[in-house]
Amino acid sequence: MLVPIFVVTFVSLSVLLIAGEVTRGVQSWFQFGAFAFQPSDPAKLVIILMLSKYFSRRHIEIRNLRHILVSGMYAFLIFILIFLQPDFGGAMVILGIWFGMVLVSGISKKHLAFVALLGVATSIVLWMFVFAPYQKARIVSFIHPLADIQGAGYNAYQSTIAVGSGGVFGKGIGQGSQSKLRFLPEYETDFIFAAFTEEWGFVGTIILLSLCLALLTRIVGNAQLAATNFDTFFGLGVAILFTVHIAVHAGMNMGVLPVTGITFPLMSYGGSHLLTEWFALGILSSMKRHSQGPRLQS
Repeated sequence: MLVPIFVVTFVSLSVLLIAGEVTRGVQSWFQFGAFAFQPSDPAKLVIILMLSKYFSRRHIEIRNLRHILVSGMYAFLIFILIFLQPDFGGAMVILGIWFGMVLVSGISKKHLAFVALLGVATSIVLWMFVFAPYQKARIVSFIHPLADIQGAGYNAYQSTIAVGSGGVFGKGIGQGSQSKLRFLPEYETDFIFAAFTEEWGFVGTIILLSLCLALLTRIVGNAQLAATNFDTFFGLGVAILFTVHIAVHAGMNMGVLPVTGITFPLMSYGGSHLLTEWFALGILSSMKRHSQGPRLQS
């Protein structure tokens, strides 16, 4: 059942490169009248399902490098299609999911070192031959954030102003000047963490991150108690997905990571990613309800 779903995902991402709607230079959406759909969001869930099935069937043989490479091919096929849109943030999430699930699968230290070296080599190739000028500019602006605050570094600069101006208790709900006066672009999606921090301050941010930690702890706890290895891998995969989104989104909003346009789970505006996240949590809830009885291998 998962293979046909993977094929449909691959085909939809391929068709998107031909017939997708171009918005702000990125061809990431299918437009249906007043509604838009972003296939890269459910593709993340499909990758988690595929890798969960693959690793759950080979958990004893996972120290064989061949299985690491084969699992990487699933992720790479989706990665390259998302990267070509070009959606750098979404593509990096796919790699983050794969790397995280490889780690929890029981990879040996030798193979972990190989994967790390492969990642370094891939980064060099991407920088030299693949990255567009604007993508390089974002990374350079991250290293030197004040070098071009009117150009590539504008979003990151305004975001850090919003985060810093929130103080301890924030400016109050709806009182954030950076977002309300439109200094902070995309404050409902890519920079919602900065907008939230400006209005709620340090205290509100700690509460928000504590709730995120509680959710992740609950997901991992349920995964460890799951009835099958597949359920365990899926739960851990969802936890990895949420962790990557939270860490990267918060990091880029605070100026410690390059701006990539990754949403904050369950907060950022956008139907595609919200439906994907709720669907993932729904699957986890269903798995928990059926986790009675002895643990099975797959």
